[in-house]
Amino acid sequence: MTDSRRTITSTDAVHAGDARTKPFDALPESIVQTATYTFASTEEVIQLTEGTHAREHREEYGRYGNPTCRAVEVRMAALEATDDALLFSSGMAAVTTTILALVKAGQHVVLFRDCYRQTREFVTKTLAKFNVAHTLVEPGDLDGLAAAIRPETRLVISESPSNPYLTCIDLAKMAAICKPHRGLKTMIDATFATPVNCRPASLGVDLVVHSATKYIAGHNDVLAGVVCGSTGLVSLVRDLRDVLGAVCDPHAAFLVGRGMKTLSLRVERQNATAMQLARFLEAHPKVERVFYPGLESHESHAIAKSQMRGFGGVVSFIVRGGLTASRGVCDRAKLARIAPSLGGVETLIEPPAVMSYYEMTTEQREAIGIYDGLVRLAVGIEDAADIQADIAQALGD
Repeated sequence: MTDSRRTITSTDAVHAGDARTKPFDALPESIVQTATYTFASTEEVIQLTEGTHAREHREEYGRYGNPTCRAVEVRMAALEATDDALLFSSGMAAVTTTILALVKAGQHVVLFRDCYRQTREFVTKTLAKFNVAHTLVEPGDLDGLAAAIRPETRLVISESPSNPYLTCIDLAKMAAICKPHRGLKTMIDATFATPVNCRPASLGVDLVVHSATKYIAGHNDVLAGVVCGSTGLVSLVRDLRDVLGAVCDPHAAFLVGRGMKTLSLRVERQNATAMQLARFLEAHPKVERVFYPGLESHESHAIAKSQMRGFGGVVSFIVRGGLTASRGVCDRAKLARIAPSLGGVETLIEPPAVMSYYEMTTEQREAIGIYDGLVRLAVGIEDAADIQADIAQALGD
């Protein structure tokens, strides 16, 4: 195994998988805007079908592949240190297509309870319609995972760090628990970590997914998703993507690829700023609790320290005073904008009780661990002092 904390350099982010679609000696990746590809002869069609074509990734039709998309896929595979990667039209398209490719009726999925809400709903509601059973495990509970595995279990899904409390799971131990079970695969949503901070595949995880909308693209201007893994598993997912059609548009792929070139620089800046803000918030009298894996007080600190190079750009905290207080902080913020996303160059803030769980009562929210005073802060690349000053005034300083 390689080191999950190996430094992803800016050289990797800029040049990995380079020069696939650069006609006319153009420096940036080209946008290959086409749905249809032509063939010089019927023999060339046969060669493509038989897998003997001279070009490794000769495209046939836009739903099956695109050179601009492929360039991004190659670079993502290089950054995650996996054999291959596959680009999608959104993060949820990557997640749902991957799950559907790996499980079928009569089988079973284990899902950690703190996974993204739409991922949970897909597993617990949509898959249930197709006779796929599931078990929910408490965040980071590896004993619970071991107990939940059945002979028919085919997939274990988690996030690390998770949303919004930044729980980190021991990826190597999770993989070790699952490996002895024939046919069982592991999938980690590493959107919050990025390959700059952690490489789950290097710790034995089979598949790594990202909402490339977030840190990978990094500019809040494009939707995309990606799954990274072995050639065989990615091929299975690719076959289903070709049928379902959740392909990434070449313009979107270009934006993702352009954003990736500054991934290392952005994430390193966000790591440092988030760490500074977490310490500031932890000492603030109006803040009840701070959730950031870089803090010694975080329950996942030891795990995060062992497998992550940096701790990410999201800080969650509970302010005293409940929903009125959390809404007030968000409403008073000036630099930080209220929005449901993260990972971009702009700092974003939200009260999850309003943004994602408003239809629930306080009691219902607390039952699933969402407290009225919770605020999630996703730092951008602005000067750390300016972000801190904004949050300080929003808290009423």
